[in-house]
Formats: sequence, structure tokens, C-alpha cells
Amino acid sequence: MESVDDERSVATLPAGLEEPGEVGMIRQDRWEEIRRLAGEQVSIREIARRLDLDRKTVRRCLRQDHWEPYRRAARSDTLLADHAEFLRTRAPKVRYSARILFQELCKKHRYTGSYETVKRFVRPLRAEVAVDEVTQRRFETPPGGQSQIDWGQARVHFRTRPVGLHIFVLTLGFSRRSFYQACADERLAQFLDAHEAAFEHFGGHTREHLYDRPRTVCSGSEGGKVVWNATFKAFADYWGFEPRVCRPYRAQTKGKVESGVKYFRRNFLPGRAFVDEEDFQEQLGEWTTTIADLRIHGTTHERPIDRFARERDLLVPRAGRASFQLEAPRSRIVAGDYLVSVETNRYSVPFPLIGRVVEVTRRDGEIRILHRSALVAVHRELPGKYGVRIDPAHGPGALARTARQRRSTPWPGDRPAQPAHEDVEIRDLAIYDTLAAEARP
Repeated sequence: MESVDDERSVATLPAGLEEPGEVGMIRQDRWEEIRRLAGEQVSIREIARRLDLDRKTVRRCLRQDHWEPYRRAARSDTLLADHAEFLRTRAPKVRYSARILFQELCKKHRYTGSYETVKRFVRPLRAEVAVDEVTQRRFETPPGGQSQIDWGQARVHFRTRPVGLHIFVLTLGFSRRSFYQACADERLAQFLDAHEAAFEHFGGHTREHLYDRPRTVCSGSEGGKVVWNATFKAFADYWGFEPRVCRPYRAQTKGKVESGVKYFRRNFLPGRAFVDEEDFQEQLGEWTTTIADLRIHGTTHERPIDRFARERDLLVPRAGRASFQLEAPRSRIVAGDYLVSVETNRYSVPFPLIGRVVEVTRRDGEIRILHRSALVAVHRELPGKYGVRIDPAHGPGALARTARQRRSTPWPGDRPAQPAHEDVEIRDLAIYDTLAAEARP
């Protein structure tokens, strides 16, 4: 009669009733065995005895339509309930460190619970990321499909003077060919200028470009949508490529270009000496052509230049389009010969600015150069490539002339006529005193 009562209790218990017991820990094979024995008309008492289970656990299993793995029930009444969203958002930023999260909760959120509670909360979050990384598969793109873009940094010496350079890197996803360009900074003007130099180098660009999340590209997301930098998005539309960004804190998604940055640091930089930024870029271009493009790539096991032969015709052609930003300011480091480079042509600035960062703009056929917002040089833009335009007043002799003029005032009749020179701009020589003072340590 007891078996009849047990069977009746299975039928009459509410389906949603949660009974205490071991059911949460039951493995699938055990669950299936309980169902099999019940199908053979074995009583609940006998099933519990044979499998060494509580009868309440057997009843619970018989009410379930399918087996479910054990999950710890979430407790909304714990001390962490009010901080759950903060923990999920903050955890990736601190590499899922329960200790750091516990410290921040206590300091900023008046948390009074234990460290062990925080550790239990973080454990499944960390496990989820670990599984994701283990199961991550390398994403291969078709020819002409995607480029990856990133910045690297280099600390070098121009002769004996230390200089920090920012290296723009664009890597074609299929062929693994990379373009490298040294820049004075990572501001938007340099960023877009380097893109266009890469497009010219490859003869086109891919249909999609993948970035991390720098402010030159986007300012975050709202409602699941990326908030693009307006100028950058206009640039992407102008050239006709689709910009994409990595998931937050998942920069490893663009591992191809990051490998290119590491290769540059390990293979190009060691043991080299440089005269100035122009010399650095020339050596970098020669290394790219003769070494980086011709090596056997560790992943594809082919030379990038050979794979590029299969990718070249599938790039979106540059088609001779004009630059997107003809008048945007660009940062340049003044070389040791007091020249700055603008699209292969070089223009002089006052020599005390050697090693300084200046801003260069092109406007109405003129090259205008500023230092700390002060205009220091104006030149007519040179046609063609590899030209040089020098203003004699920019040389070291300008300071000597200024000193002589201060020591004595010559008779008007003794002053020689100023020879005409098409590249000389007449300006107050006092500016060079100011620049010389800035150049002194």
C-alpha cells in the first residue's frame, strides 16, 4: 500500500513545487535510470533503495520532462544583489580580480560582506571568459575582405637625441602584408593621413576595416550601436570602406595587426641608428619591402607578397581620388637640417626648432608651419615630389645677424640692399630670439 501512496503523491504534488533534496546533483545517467525503473512499475521506495537516493529526489525526477544540469540558484537577497551590475561591468577591466573588486566595493560602494562572497560571484564570470578564449577560432578573411589597423610606439635616437614615435600599422587580413608609417602623434589628422598613404602603397583598400576603440574612431556605444567620430565616419564614407570595432576589452580580435606590431618591434628596431624622421621612414620602407614582405609568415606559411598577388585585384581601387583632408593640420618633427617633410617635399623652419613638433597645413597653394600656435614659416607649395624649399633666414646666420644689429646701428647708407629671394618672407627677427630661448636647456 505504501507504493500506491507514493505513486499518488507524485501525481498530486504541484508541478512547480521545489522540494529540498539531492535532485540538483543528479547526473543524467542516474536521472535516466530512475525514469527507466519507473517505467517498469518499480515503486518509488524501491527506486530510492536501489539507487541510494532520497524518495523526495526520486519524485522530483519523475515530475521533470527532461534532465537539466545543476545550477546554483541565484540569491537576490544577498549583499551583492545591489552591486551585481557594477561587478559584471567592472570585472573585465580589472582582469576578473576578485581582490580588486572587493577593495573597490568596500571603498566606494559601502559593501559590508566578505571577500569570499565576491570571489564566488566572480568565479563563473572568469570561467566564461576562459572557455571563450580556449574555443576562439582564428577568423580568416577572403582576399580584399578586411584590414586591421593599430598603433605601435617606438623610442629611438636621432643621432644622440631621444625621440618618441608613433607607428601606424595597417595589415591586410588575407595576405598579411603590412604598411608602416612613423608619425609624431596619434591625432586624427595623422591617423587619416596614414590611411591614405597605405591606400597609395597597396593601390587600394579592403572593403572592411577593423579597429580597437580609440577616440579617433568612436566615442563608445549607445543602445548597442557604435557612436562614430563624425570626421572619421565621413572619411570612411568618402573612401567607401565599412569600419568595424572590436568588442570592448577584446582587442585580441585584431590579432593579425598586433602580430605585425610585435614583428616590427622585434625585427626592425634592434641595432638600428637613425638620423631623423625621414631617415627612419626610409629605412622602415626598405625593411618592409626587402624583409617583411618576403618572409615566410608563421600562420599562412607563405610569403605575404605572394598572397598579395591573389589579393591585389580584389582591393577597392584608389582610382586617383584626391586626399580627403587637404587642409587638415599634420604634426611633424623638425629634422636636424631644420626641414620638415610634407608628402615627400621638404620645407625649412627656423633652426632652433630642430627636434620640436610643429603643425603643418596646406592652404591656397601655401605650406604654413606653426609651433605652439605661432606661425613660424610660410612657403609656396612645391610641385612634384622630392623637392626642397629653404628660406635663408631660417639658418643659424639669422641669430648672428640679429645680435650684430643690436650691438650697433649702421648708417643708412652703409646698409646693403636686401637681395630679392622668391622664398624669403620678411618678418620681425625677434621671433628667432624667442625660439632660441626655447631651444636652450
